[in-house]
Amino acid sequence: MQNLAPIALFVYNRPEHTRRTIKFLQQNKLAEESKLFIFSDAPRLAKDEEAVNQVRELIKNVDGFKKVEIINRIKNFGLADSIIDGVSKLVKEYAKVIVFEDDLITSEHTLQYFNDALEHYQNKDQVMHVGAYMYPVKAENLPETFFYRTATSWGWATWQRAWQYFEPDIEVLIKQFDKEKINQFSIEGKMNYWKQMNEFKSGRNNSWAIRWYASVFLKNGLTLNPSRSLVNNIGHDGSGVHSGTNDIYNVAINPNLISYFPDKIEENKEAYHTIKHFLTKRKGSIWQRILRFAKAKFQ
Repeated sequence: MQNLAPIALFVYNRPEHTRRTIKFLQQNKLAEESKLFIFSDAPRLAKDEEAVNQVRELIKNVDGFKKVEIINRIKNFGLADSIIDGVSKLVKEYAKVIVFEDDLITSEHTLQYFNDALEHYQNKDQVMHVGAYMYPVKAENLPETFFYRTATSWGWATWQRAWQYFEPDIEVLIKQFDKEKINQFSIEGKMNYWKQMNEFKSGRNNSWAIRWYASVFLKNGLTLNPSRSLVNNIGHDGSGVHSGTNDIYNVAINPNLISYFPDKIEENKEAYHTIKHFLTKRKGSIWQRILRFAKAKFQ
C-alpha cells in the first residue's frame, strides 16, 4: 500500500476555474485514497469579497477524497506567502506534498505520477522537485520522464528534505550568482528567469516560484518532468494573479499512465536542447507577436 502524499490546493477568487480544477482532480485514480487540503486566501480588496465567498461556498461541498480539510485564511496572505506557508506546514507533517493552484486541469493519472515519483526518488537528495507540466515540445525523441534544471510551478511535488533549502530572501539568493550561473539559470538567456529575480527584488512581482527554482538551482538540484504534459493551465484568460492572455503554453494532456522513471540522476541533454529550442521559438515571428498582443489587448 502506497503512502500517498497530501494534496495542497490553493484557491482565491475564481470559482469556475476552481470548480474545473477540483472536478479533474476528483477523476484521478488515487483521489479517493488521498487527503486534500484546500487553502482559501482571504480577499485583498473589497471588490474580491463576493468571488472569494463564492469559492468558499463551492469548496464546502467537495468530496471524492479520503479527507478534505479547508483552511480559510482570516487575512490576505497573497499567493506566494499562502503557498510557502501551506507547503511548509504539510511537508513538516507528511514529509512530502503535491501542490496545485486553482487553474490546473489534470489527467486521471497525474496523482499516480506524483506519488510514484515521490516514492522512487525519496532518498535521492539531488532530485528536489517533481513537475507535471511540460511545454508543447516535440516529445517523440524524449523518454517518458527526464531530469532538467528548472522547477515548474503548474502542478508539482516535493519532499521536506528538499523544501528545507527553500530560501525566501532574494538578497541571499542573488548574492550566490555569478555571470556563468546567471547564464545557466536562464537557459542561456532563452528564458527571463534572471529578470524575474530582479523584478522580485524591486517589488514588481511576488513570485514564490522563481525563488524556489533559484533555491533548487543553487543546490545543484534536479527536477523530474514528463515529456508530455500531465496538466494544462486554464488560467491564461487574464484571470490569474500573474497570468496574461495567451496560448503559447497550451498543451494536450497526456492520457497515459507514466511507467518510466530514470535511474541515472543527471540532466537529460536532449531534453535540455529540446526545451531550449522551444523557448527560443515560442513567441513566433514579429507578425505573430503583434497579432497576439492585439488579441490580448482587445479581448
